[in-house]
Amino acid sequence: MAEKQLWSSHVLGLSVLVVLSCCVSYSLCKEIHTYTLTRGNLSVTFTNYGAVMTSLLLPDRHGKQDDVVLGFDSVDSYKNDTSYFGAIVGRVANRIGGAKFELNGQLYKTDPNEGRNTLHGGSKGFSDVIWSVENYVPNSHITFKYDSFDGEEGFPGDVTVKVTYMLIGVNKLALKMEAKPLNKPTPINLALHTYWNLRGHNSGDILSHKIQLLAGKITPVDEKLIPTGEITSIEGTPYDFLEPREIGSRIKELPGGYDINYVIDGIAGKHLRKTAVVSEKVTGRKMELWTNQPGVQLYTSNMLTRVVGKGKAVYDKYGGLCLETQGFPDSVNHKNFPSQIVNPGESYLHVMLFRFTAH
Repeated sequence: MAEKQLWSSHVLGLSVLVVLSCCVSYSLCKEIHTYTLTRGNLSVTFTNYGAVMTSLLLPDRHGKQDDVVLGFDSVDSYKNDTSYFGAIVGRVANRIGGAKFELNGQLYKTDPNEGRNTLHGGSKGFSDVIWSVENYVPNSHITFKYDSFDGEEGFPGDVTVKVTYMLIGVNKLALKMEAKPLNKPTPINLALHTYWNLRGHNSGDILSHKIQLLAGKITPVDEKLIPTGEITSIEGTPYDFLEPREIGSRIKELPGGYDINYVIDGIAGKHLRKTAVVSEKVTGRKMELWTNQPGVQLYTSNMLTRVVGKGKAVYDKYGGLCLETQGFPDSVNHKNFPSQIVNPGESYLHVMLFRFTAH
């Protein structure tokens, strides 16, 4: 048995201890497969293409199971996906303005895959590569691994990346994203790009979902969604979700919908902070989210247009809700934002914890 890794956190007064043991050996091949974690009424399926979460089955208040994440029936469909359904995005999630940044006096040019800017790591970011499966225990956890090479999409240095999805208790899903630069300093900002619809992936829009975001500030953006460098209060604006309210209650006051980074209240670091609570009144489902990251991107799928998904469901504008915990967008070009630079010998650690209930 390989050396055990321990990760603990204190959430809701409970001491959570996750033991990841490499008790099963898996070949590091480049074949694409799907994998399912199941415990109690919670069942989550993944593919090693993009380390994508393809489905998550949850009971409603009456015990009826529904798949609450948007996605596709076949793995091949994810290869042509431009919406990043359920994927791990990186090496740097979100946007890099002008597709360039300076680090230690050297200018790096990244792949401009969204106009003049870089989005979610470039044309072939981590969402479009085949990950190896390092270990897999169907009622416990799965770990995906990817070795990113020096110069990939313009980013410096070789980086080893691991993503572990873990079931905790009967109603929690944890995600641990780790990365280690091997030979050069480099920016790292990974994110999970799952689209949630707690009524069911095929049930229409999410405008009646209620959301609470424990974040009192945002990082405003320009017309190309690149941060201006400011950090401003949400008070008196449609971005204020400090108290729970329906997503659609003020969405018409915004151009297109919500697509903004929130500054999570408190100090980012080793401890998990409660970040968001989402609830859906018809099914009674509720999702709570904790993270150790400084920001969370609220995105209301403003750009979805007639995408044919699982079971021939058609996903349209506002069909799903993304809550992408992350470092601030374009941090590499704003010295007042928390740094995303990780040096050789250092480690990047990003943790998310979801708790699902239905009442």
